[in-house]
Amino acid sequence: MNKQHVDILFQLLRDYLMVYLPKQRCLSENTIKSYRDTWNLLLDYVAETNKIHVWQISFETINRFKVAGFLDWLKNERNCSNSSVNQRLAGIRAFYKYAAIQQPITSVHMFDIFKIPYRKLDRNKTVQLLTESALSAIFQQPDTEKKSGVRDLFLMVLMYDTAARISELLNLKVCDLDHSSKTPVVYLTGKGGKRRVVPIMSKTLQHYLKYRKLFLNENDQGQLMFYTVCHGLRTQMSDDNVTRFLKQYAKSAKAICDEVPDNVHPHMFRHGRAMSLYRNGMPLELLTEFLGHEKPETTSIYAYADTEMKRLAIEKATGSTNPIHAEMDAPWINDDEMIKKLYGLKP
Repeated sequence: MNKQHVDILFQLLRDYLMVYLPKQRCLSENTIKSYRDTWNLLLDYVAETNKIHVWQISFETINRFKVAGFLDWLKNERNCSNSSVNQRLAGIRAFYKYAAIQQPITSVHMFDIFKIPYRKLDRNKTVQLLTESALSAIFQQPDTEKKSGVRDLFLMVLMYDTAARISELLNLKVCDLDHSSKTPVVYLTGKGGKRRVVPIMSKTLQHYLKYRKLFLNENDQGQLMFYTVCHGLRTQMSDDNVTRFLKQYAKSAKAICDEVPDNVHPHMFRHGRAMSLYRNGMPLELLTEFLGHEKPETTSIYAYADTEMKRLAIEKATGSTNPIHAEMDAPWINDDEMIKKLYGLKP
């Protein structure tokens, strides 16, 4: 193995993540975290499948077959959608393009990786969301006699009520929740560092006040809203941590509600809230602002996906006098020969 190439790989990765993306591209922390997570996942996958240490990985180790296997692993083992897989591939390709500019010797690896095609997206795929019955069953699972149960329930309730992305939720600080005004609100920081104000329900505020007594220092407005403690130090709670306890609660909730999906993930709470608001009359323009979507077209997926609203609209538009409601004659009654002809049993 060429030690120089090993040095080049990690040197370029460091410069890409710590200099190029934040200081030259001026990307948001969340976007940079997405790139970093992609490479952490890829490096761990390569190290495990090749039975080597991470420091032994080089450009030669990460060929297109290895990256293709990584993408299959995301799809099959982590249940990622094609959209998420494509996002990871885009992050990998972006780094290789940067590396080729900085070190032309790596261009051959960029061309190799660029041979991997993006996956076809299913534009008609149904939005994965939690129904109100499934949501109610999941909310019943945390043991609120325990501190962790109080925390988990509040996190899920807040995530649903605000329809926040999991990254927006975990980046919250105590000062981002204003409960002193007439209308309690949460200040969410979305993609591109854009902030939006989201009102919360009084029930959600009750959960917060209970949570605050157990977990927060009221005098420290700059502390993280959700955290874990490691070696006595508070660190930001990870999305993996949230996904882990969501799966546990969903598994137990499925025993009392068949509508609970097999693979529950945080974004389902966002989809479920958005669909509920849309069904209850919130215009798509307002829903776009509520969700922090940059483009209204992104929000339109809820209009396309809601077959129940379409069915009700069709029934309402199709009055009782419409010919479709007319009684149909049934000439095949008491006529066995016609029945056989209708079903192709006779020519």
